[in-house]
Formats: sequence, structure tokens, C-alpha cells
Amino acid sequence: MNKPLKIGTRDSELAMWQATTVQSQLEKLGYATELVPVKSEGDLNLTQPLYEMGITGIFTKTLDLALVQGTIDLAVHSLKDVPTMLPKGMAQAAVLERASSNDILVYKKGFNPDQEMVIATGSLRRKAQWLHTNPHHTVTDLRGNVNTRLAKLHDQPWNAAIFAKAGLQRIGLLGKLKGHYGFEYIDLDSNIPAPAQGAMMIAAMHSNELAMTASQALNHDVTALCTNLERLFLNKLEGGCTAPIGAIATINSDQLHFKGCLFSLDGKTRLDVVESVSLNDLHSNGLEQFAATMANTILNNGGKKLMSAIKSALQ
Repeated sequence: MNKPLKIGTRDSELAMWQATTVQSQLEKLGYATELVPVKSEGDLNLTQPLYEMGITGIFTKTLDLALVQGTIDLAVHSLKDVPTMLPKGMAQAAVLERASSNDILVYKKGFNPDQEMVIATGSLRRKAQWLHTNPHHTVTDLRGNVNTRLAKLHDQPWNAAIFAKAGLQRIGLLGKLKGHYGFEYIDLDSNIPAPAQGAMMIAAMHSNELAMTASQALNHDVTALCTNLERLFLNKLEGGCTAPIGAIATINSDQLHFKGCLFSLDGKTRLDVVESVSLNDLHSNGLEQFAATMANTILNNGGKKLMSAIKSALQ
């Protein structure tokens, strides 16, 4: 009998939900498993804004180290938190079927977007997109796991906060916002999400054949294709997780539809690319070529100058 697969995860409620979901699916396939919770640097430091912490990999590097050292066999991540370049020897073993990719605005009674309001988010992308359409609002930093952020919104004199819809859905909080906290929410349909938002990823070492084989059985091909494209676009823009970059790819019949964007930090400048391609052409020309074309469209339309300004401002 095979030894149990050790599944590494952050120990927040959402991360544990994701890990136990993977655990359940693996055990249904006949694999023995064991959960190994750890704390990331991003979980331990809740006062410093993410972009000041060198955000790339801030929620994943503790688990990456455990994988490399062999103390765990699998690491379960929110794919949007994973750097576009994985450590040597590590593989994206599977991407599970995507949940909602939407951002939502969770707001208190009396919220009126026409008036001066204070909106909370720890994401530069969400901040920039919100200020683009609401320049008269103030955006304040918000850190912590989902439960902590909701509690902060309740306790602080803020008017609203922006969350990933999938996170609230997964731990059963979306339907409790009104009853437990007295909040309302709306989908921010016009927001372009973070690349790979709403998708869960399993990482493993290439050399760990059991972990790779077990994980690949859970891979959702459509989600993997779309999120790989979004992350290639992100990588080409050299944004890591710090720049206000959004990307979403969807498939309808035999067509892939792509939207990408880059904002200035203050939200005043917005660069967009929108394109559709047949799956046959996409496979013929390759994901990397299509992603590069999308990224270059933005870079050659003012994106190079904008990315340089963003990097300088965040140093």
C-alpha cells in the first residue's frame, strides 16, 4: 500500500477548505492522504501592505520550501497567489475546475457611490480599477484572511470592501453576509479579475511520481488552459503579483475569448486588450504566442512606460 500523500496548506479557513477538497477528491480515487498546515509570511505579517513585502510568492514560498525539502508531497494554492515562475523541479501538477472569477463589493447600509466613500482592499488591481470609475473615493489597505477582513470591515468606519466571490462562497459566508454582519454585496461585473482568480492549483515535485500521478487525475483541462494563458500574459507583462494587471480567458464552443488590462496605480490610466481566437488556431500557434501578442498589444500602447513607472513607485 502506498504511503499517505502529505498535503501542505496554509492554515486559514479558506486554505483548509481548499486542501480538504483536494484531500476528499484524492481519497475518492483511492489515495491515502494527510493534511500538513503551515503559516506563510503573508499570514504572519498583517500590518504591512502586500506590495511592500515583495508580494510575489508571499503566500506560497513556505509550502514551496516544504515541497523541495520533501516534508510534504503536494501543496494546494489559490492559483492567483502563485508566482508565474515555479522553483526548479516543481510542477503545476493540476488545476481544479474554476469557481467564480468575479470580484464583489461588500458594503454597509447607506453606501452611496456618488458620495465620498472609503473602500478597503489589499489588492493594487482592485484599488486601481475602483479608483478608475470612482476617483472621488478613498481606498484603504485591508489585510488578513477572509474572516479577519470581514470583521475589520464591520469594526472600522469604512463603507465597503472588495473581495473575491469564490473565497466567500467556498467557506459558506456569501449567504451569511446580511444576516451575520448586516452587509449587502454586488458583483463587480466590469472588473477584470486577477489572472487565475477563482482557480485552485496543486503543486508537486516532478520527481515525485506518486504525487504527480494522483494530482493529474484532478486536472480540469478547460480551467488549466484558460488560467495558463492568463498567467503567461501576466508573465510577459512582468507584473508578478504587484502591478494592477487583470486577465480573464473563457471558452464558448470552439472560441476562446480573452480580456486583459493594465492600470496605473492611481487608476487614471487604463490599457486594455480584447481578442477572440478559435481553439484550432490557438493550439496551432501556441498559448505562449497568443499571450505574447496580447501582452505586446498593451506594452506597445503605452504599457512599457506605465510598467516602468509602477516599478519605480513600488521600489
